[in-house]
Amino acid sequence: METFKLQQIKKSFFIEDREEVILKNIDLSLNKGELTALVGASGSGKSTLLTIAAGLQQATDGQILFENQDLAKLSAEQIRAIRAKKFGFVFQFSHLVPFLTVEDQLTLMLDVADKKINKAEVTRVLQLVGMDHRKNAYPSSLSGGEKQRVAIARAIIHQPEILFADEPTASLDSKKTEDIMALLQTLTKELNLTTLLVTHDQEVLHFVDNIVTMQDGEIIQTPVQS
Repeated sequence: METFKLQQIKKSFFIEDREEVILKNIDLSLNKGELTALVGASGSGKSTLLTIAAGLQQATDGQILFENQDLAKLSAEQIRAIRAKKFGFVFQFSHLVPFLTVEDQLTLMLDVADKKINKAEVTRVLQLVGMDHRKNAYPSSLSGGEKQRVAIARAIIHQPEILFADEPTASLDSKKTEDIMALLQTLTKELNLTTLLVTHDQEVLHFVDNIVTMQDGEIIQTPVQS
């Protein structure tokens, strides 16, 4: 079921009187319960497309359709509210708050999303990512893979509709990469998430449902259902 759609997305800026086009009329549809990967060389536009879809930067033109509204037409305050309540984010680095325990990382996210703090739910989500036994640990004592697991738990604790993951395995070794990708695949199915992943690693693509290849700001291969 289609839940998120980009239509004719364009991103450009001007250098003096010359227009530099970053994205060229991108069309992309994302479905519930599916993990879609954006792949392409550095500079192809994949991370720019993800940040525009996530409302982290504005497109020059085009529509972002979600829950019967065009996000491109909303105010910055409205976009922030949607990001806090409806979107989850995982990045290359975990960006955990160093002075908060694993459990507190998640309760902070619930507070940001204006949701009731439920310790039982926090424990359940930590169990989903295999980190409930480290709930009282601080980030400094966690491995890179453990930090990413906590970051994923933080991204889903408020029950988002869309999960955006920008190079979430780029700083991990091959074993931890496999583990994190398997986790993202499982959570996408079990929680019926719509997941958009940016990756440069061709070795992880067997975990995804759809592969979208970008080159020079354009999609050169549309999603293929697995």
